[in-house]
This record gives sequence, structure tokens and C-alpha cells, in this order.
Amino acid sequence: MQATEPQNDHYRRIGGETKIRELVQRFYQLMDELPEVHRIRKMHHISLKGSEEKLFMFLTGWMGGPQLYVEKFGHPRLRQRHLPFAVGDTERDQWMMCMSQALDDVVEDEALRKELKDAFQKVADFMRNQAE
Repeated sequence: MQATEPQNDHYRRIGGETKIRELVQRFYQLMDELPEVHRIRKMHHISLKGSEEKLFMFLTGWMGGPQLYVEKFGHPRLRQRHLPFAVGDTERDQWMMCMSQALDDVVEDEALRKELKDAFQKVADFMRNQAE
């Protein structure tokens, strides 16, 4: 009897490391290009390479692949790591604008795109630490 694969194996469904890297690169490209996301862009270093690599490592594990981020940095503690930054509704929405567009541009599977957008929205909501 074969074990069934988990329904939420986003890592496999998205296309593994190659597609996650493509998603992250597109996300940060959009952050650099879209004037309407200037508030979240200002929160990052001039070079986005370090942020890009960390997000890639995090998303790889978050989507069910190798736990690259945990192996290098320990538990993500997302909210705690973002406390030095003022994250309100505007920042959440700007982050989601970049991620939603990146998902639209990179992920072909419509059902997977929706699942990931819903999951990212929950995380983005959780990251807010400022009242608007």
C-alpha cells in the first residue's frame, strides 16, 4: 500500500527550488520597480540580495522542501524578527501586492496560486505590529 502525498506539498507542486527562486527573484524585482510599494522597499538594504536569499531559504522550507533557513538561522520567529520594522496595513498590502503579482507571473497552476495567496495573506496579516 502506497502512502498518499500530503495535499499541501507546495514545494513539489510549485516546481521545487528552481521555481521558488524564480518567485523570490520576481518578488524583489517588483519591490524595486513598483513606486506604489516604496514604504516596504525603504525597509530593506539598498541591495536586495541578502533579503532575496533569506526569503528563498525560508520559502523552501515553508513550502515543504529542505529546511534551509532553519539549518542556517534557527527557528524563523517571523514576527519577532520583523518587530524592529513598523508593519501596518499599508506595509502588509504593499508586500502582498508584490507577492501576488510574483505568483501570477511565476506559478502556472491556478489552484496552487490561490492556495499560496491565501497562505501568504494569513502570514502577512500576522506580521502587522502597528495600528492604522
